[in-house]
Amino acid sequence: QVQLVESGGGLVQTGASLRLSCAASGIFDGDNRGWFRQAPGKEREFGAAVSWAVGVTAYPDVVKDRFTIARNNAKTLLNLHRHSLKPEETAVYSCVADSESELRGQYRYWGQGTQVPVSS
Repeated sequence: QVQLVESGGGLVQTGASLRLSCAASGIFDGDNRGWFRQAPGKEREFGAAVSWAVGVTAYPDVVKDRFTIARNNAKTLLNLHRHSLKPEETAVYSCVADSESELRGQYRYWGQGTQVPVSS
């Protein structure tokens, strides 16, 4: 059974940086893994993704140069480093994984999500 558990959320100030982490079990090194986010009252949107085996990454243009997705050296955690956070990026951030998805595609497996409020 696939399990994804996020950590690292919490209140931050505008312009701050924050790292989110995701620990996964029950999935394989060939999977794609990533992050989606959903702001209050808005649709869920793609945040970043990485191919676990080879490290190819993908980002939407709105977060490029401010978000970095990476595996830790032991390949046990998926990290999302976010810099220069904006109040409009207040959202629930969810970790995702799937062996059959495109990096920017649909994912079958989702974590519970972690809230990240950004104060103005």
